Amino acid sequence: MTNRAESKSARGSDERPIKVPNPVEMSQALTRLAERGQKLVTEFLERQASSTEGGPIDKLNIGGAFFEMTARMLADPARLMQAQMQLWQDYMALVGSATRRFMGEAAEPTVSPAKDDKRFRDPAWQEAAIFDFIKQSYLLSARWMQSVVKNVEGLDEKTAQKVDFYTRQFVDAVAPSNFVLTNPQVLRATLESGGENLVKGLENLLSDLERGKGQLLVKMTDPDAFRIGENIALAPGKVVYQNELMQLLQYNPTTETVYKRPLVIIPPWINKFYILDLRPENSFVRWAVDQGHTVFVVSWVNPDRSQAEKNFDDYLKLGFLDVLDAVEQATGQRESNLIGYCLGGTLLASGLAVLAANKQQKRVASATYFVALVDFTDVGEVRVFIDEAQLAALDERMKSQGYLDAKDLYTTFNMLRANDLIWSFVVNNYLLGKEPFPFDLLYWNSDSTRMPAAMHSFYLRNMYQKNLLAEPGGITLQNVPIDLGKVKTPTYIIATKEDHIAPWQSVYAGTQLYKGTRRFVLGASGHIAGVVNPPSANKYGYWTNDALPPDPETWLAGAEKQDGSWWTDWQQWIAPHGGAMVPARAPGDGALKPIEDAPGSYVKQRAM
Repeated sequence: MTNRAESKSARGSDERPIKVPNPVEMSQALTRLAERGQKLVTEFLERQASSTEGGPIDKLNIGGAFFEMTARMLADPARLMQAQMQLWQDYMALVGSATRRFMGEAAEPTVSPAKDDKRFRDPAWQEAAIFDFIKQSYLLSARWMQSVVKNVEGLDEKTAQKVDFYTRQFVDAVAPSNFVLTNPQVLRATLESGGENLVKGLENLLSDLERGKGQLLVKMTDPDAFRIGENIALAPGKVVYQNELMQLLQYNPTTETVYKRPLVIIPPWINKFYILDLRPENSFVRWAVDQGHTVFVVSWVNPDRSQAEKNFDDYLKLGFLDVLDAVEQATGQRESNLIGYCLGGTLLASGLAVLAANKQQKRVASATYFVALVDFTDVGEVRVFIDEAQLAALDERMKSQGYLDAKDLYTTFNMLRANDLIWSFVVNNYLLGKEPFPFDLLYWNSDSTRMPAAMHSFYLRNMYQKNLLAEPGGITLQNVPIDLGKVKTPTYIIATKEDHIAPWQSVYAGTQLYKGTRRFVLGASGHIAGVVNPPSANKYGYWTNDALPPDPETWLAGAEKQDGSWWTDWQQWIAPHGGAMVPARAPGDGALKPIEDAPGSYVKQRAM
């Protein structure tokens, strides 16, 4: 839209001009968008007709949970009536407060948003009486709805958690900030641009639908602003080994001497390794190299149908045992220090148990776990996606394509923080018509990977659903029943206080399973920001406590808050496990010769 005609008489409250749209350009734009929309709808209906037989399928198994909740709620009409009366009283208080405000009097709010709720930060939500009333009406209704479903008696824990989770999803979706007529910021933008923001927003919506081939993939950042190996994942090094599941990267030293024992990082294969090497200033890889470590990192392949039968055991063999052998060839050192991040930590623990069973545990001098679960008793809200009905449907879907699509994982994890990772971008991209800000962390977040069908089914059923990894002999890997209680490797565990993927209390449970020396540290922030927390940023802080009582809350009550980054605490801990200092090693100095420059080719394979 290029028309700049303005109505001289029409002005916004802040005297900014209100534009009158050019009717010809508006008509042409809407025609183009209508054609794209019609094509998308047609393709969607064709896919639905070919992929469904009979009635609709409740893939998330939500219907049964809400049916049971409704039945139990109606069985206690007195409690429901009490909740209705409370809502009525709250609304009467709100009407009285709003009336005083409309009459120009000061009035205390009946309900206020949480301090970290970014949806209502525009000043109009507080300053304009009508928007303040809309905001408070929503907050009262949301509080009432969530309270009602939480207080239903007789539901089993899993059903109650699912009802609570999806109720909050609904409550978040209907927030007034998500609609044109009830969001003051969007209304202001619409008046000032003559509706250009809405036309541009519709164009963004259709582009995201086209990008997702009919599934809405909300764009969180500018994907063209980043190039792996050009402005992210820049740490210099070489690929020195590869197999069908991974490439092994060795990084160039920056110190004249290094620790004798190399440091090997095993990231999760749900996401890509370069979260630890986004930019030079926040790269854990570069920082570890600067501390004198010879750093190796596993870069996983982005699997396709040909790897459908690869299971957890294959990842253990090809991404752990073979890695130890490759690092030994590259450095001449039999012993290594290992780090496992998230799912990579689960693999690390499993591998250590296999080594313990085979009397080879000394090959790993120390083990560090970044926000990694090994006891899956309580996995937080991820639990709502893991019941038998959903797993059976997932198995069927994976069987047809050979893997779990990256879009499924991407959507699932975004739902855990819907307001931040879904609705804020809906407002920005579709209502305000803006392009998302280039942000390397969100680029990495959208660079998801597929999961081989056999591996993912084994992982969800045996660990998340049955919690067999925490049971001695519960899982057999590499033909041996594994027992984490036989792992005596010195262990450092970092969890983060606001982690919505690996709750810190569940990560702490690992301290009660291993038998070697253990140190547990709790970082501030969440699953990513709490881990990628360089000392130079001087953010967040962390908690330490040398005691390891069985109860995590008891540990926290006795913990001491430390300023700065936990990275420095970890370096002090791991330094004695590094061994003597030796001349620095460059990639290719040992028996393994470079294959290609870091970050390698596997990491550049995109699934979305």
